[in-house]
Amino acid sequence: MKGRVCGFQSMGAVDGPGLRCVVFAQGCPLRCAYCHNPESWAADGGYAVSVDELAAKIERLRPYIIKNGGVTLSGGEPLMQPDFAAALFRELKARGCHTALDTSGACGTRGAAEVLRCTDLVICDIKFTTEEDYARYCGGSLAPVMEFLALTAEMKKPLWLRQVIVPEINDGAAEAARLGELARGFANLERLELLPFRKICAAKYEKLGIAFPLKDYPECPTERIAELQRAAGIRRP
Repeated sequence: MKGRVCGFQSMGAVDGPGLRCVVFAQGCPLRCAYCHNPESWAADGGYAVSVDELAAKIERLRPYIIKNGGVTLSGGEPLMQPDFAAALFRELKARGCHTALDTSGACGTRGAAEVLRCTDLVICDIKFTTEEDYARYCGGSLAPVMEFLALTAEMKKPLWLRQVIVPEINDGAAEAARLGELARGFANLERLELLPFRKICAAKYEKLGIAFPLKDYPECPTERIAELQRAAGIRRP
């Protein structure tokens, strides 16, 4: 089984528990205004790689990740390639690896159940909590995301829910409170995280010749994140 990926990180520390190998799947149905990986958008971009090739690469790093870490499949949107994602996770589980799926949920439930069966942790960037904002800033719909999240709850998969906070767009206390209320509706929720918008990705847009939609927006101050965490009712783990 082969899939398309756009990158591999050997020692990720923010993509799930512990030290992790992170595989970045190629292709994404969204065009989020603050996307950090625009090189991952095109479904035919990146490069082809087999499950066996990835598993062998990860195996060499096993001593570093096996104790408290694991492997995270991110993107792009990994659920655009559900058969590849499921095959990779089945192989990794057979090797005793902890698996995390880092997804937007934008593909809904199509092919998701098979992937989730061999997923230990779901990390979902919900992005926005209203259809209007989701369409405006991501070019998609919130409805399939909610369907996907409902499936994770039905299958009792541990869930980390995330949202990137962009000043002047979604940095209000009311938005944070709405997110907190939505998140508490999922019995499988383990963690709710607010991430500050950063513009480190701007160089990627310039290299690709793509306009960065939020180039004139300020980055989000760390202290504002702390305020919004309180508004959302977040208790740090």
